[in-house]
Amino acid sequence: MAFVKKSTSELGCNPFTTIGKDWFLLTAGTPEHFNTMTCSWGAMGVIWNVPSVTAYVRTNRHTFDFLEHDELFTISVFPEEYRKALSFCGSHSGRDVDKVKETGLTPVTLDGAPAFGEAKLVLVCRKMYSQMMSQTEFQDPSLVDTFYGKDPMHKMYIGQVIAAYEQN
Repeated sequence: MAFVKKSTSELGCNPFTTIGKDWFLLTAGTPEHFNTMTCSWGAMGVIWNVPSVTAYVRTNRHTFDFLEHDELFTISVFPEEYRKALSFCGSHSGRDVDKVKETGLTPVTLDGAPAFGEAKLVLVCRKMYSQMMSQTEFQDPSLVDTFYGKDPMHKMYIGQVIAAYEQN
């Protein structure tokens, strides 16, 4: 199978299924030095007249440092048979293990950004905006208790989708 570059208007994905059910790997860094993490929170849509992805990353995640220093990141969505690999990437830190080696996933470079050859969909994104979430801005304080407790808050990243690829 090979990736085919498509317009975002040609994509056949449902964002609610893609993000909430399928999960995805968010990858940042360079093709030579990157980290990836599993996400099941995010958004896809249009902001500032461009197709975009919004991703949320806790400040204690290894991928956070890569996102802070690099302009591009990718969203790689996988078929169900890769759920075990995504579970591994979400429960182990790249500080401690080589996720590529442990999962057998194949790194590829698309438009200068690292992604994975087994993905069914890859979105290459350029950071446009980022902002730390704040406890004081929650309209429903129970969300802070439910999702944070002693864990650090997320930083929100909005990325313009500069390229989209689907497996042929």
